[in-house]
Amino acid sequence: QAHFLESGGGSVQPGGSLRLSCRAARMITSTFNPATMAWYRQAPEKQRELVASISGGRSTNYVDSVKGRFTITRDNARKSVYLQMNGLKPEDTATYYCNTVPPGDNWGQGTQVTVSS
Repeated sequence: QAHFLESGGGSVQPGGSLRLSCRAARMITSTFNPATMAWYRQAPEKQRELVASISGGRSTNYVDSVKGRFTITRDNARKSVYLQMNGLKPEDTATYYCNTVPPGDNWGQGTQVTVSS
C-alpha cells in the first residue's frame, strides 16, 4: 500500500474549485497527529514546490501564489489532509502530492489538476 493516497483532482475552467484529499495510509496515528503535513505540486519541467502546510497544532502556511484561494485542513481521526482550492488559475495546473514536512522519501502517485478554458 502506498504511503500517501491522493485523490480529488480533475479538469476545471479558470475560477473553478476542487477539493483534494490525502490519506496517510502507512503512518500510524501517534506519528501522524503531531506531524506537519503539506501539499506539494509539480508542474511539467518545473521543480516540486510546497504549496500549503499544516502543523499538528493546525497552524497553516501557504506559498504566496495561493494565499486567499487555497485552504489546507486535516482530520487526525482519518489520518487525512485536505486542500480546498478556489479561484483556480491555469498556473495551478500540476500534479499535487501530500507528504510530511520535511518530505520523506516515499511519495504517492499524486492527483492531476488541470485548469484551462
